[in-house]
Amino acid sequence: MARIGVTGHVVLADGTAELVYARLTEELRPYAGPELHGITCLADGADQLFARAVLANGGSYEAVIPARDYRQRAVRVHNLPDFDELLRRATSVSYMPFPRAGREAYLAASLEMLRRCEQLFAVWDGNPSADIGDTADVVRLAHARDLPVTVLWPAGARRR
Repeated sequence: MARIGVTGHVVLADGTAELVYARLTEELRPYAGPELHGITCLADGADQLFARAVLANGGSYEAVIPARDYRQRAVRVHNLPDFDELLRRATSVSYMPFPRAGREAYLAASLEMLRRCEQLFAVWDGNPSADIGDTADVVRLAHARDLPVTVLWPAGARRR
């Protein structure tokens, strides 16, 4: 079974989500089928696009949610329907032992995702992290664990 994790930017500029989704779908194609299994924290942006690309390739995914109050505290109102749908479609959902979402919880969820995967897809523009648990930080941690990392940032992609 191919166990692929994801990290990536949450806030993408107009038109970038379509570019990223197409690239993720293409990169996952060699793993297509029931043996494809993703691990995601289901954040808006890259994580949710990854979950949809895994499903489009006939795979499944599990969700690692940073904290019990993540939905109420961190998911934006416009994203609630997508988050709820993708949460329902996950084969399993686990919550990190934090009562409140925040940087420490996000980092812990990313570390758990890295522990569960064999490879990491990083939807990353290559810029350094602004805070702990951001994309560059997770990529650095994956490299420290000798996990293979595939960086995906399609031509024309931009952050908002």
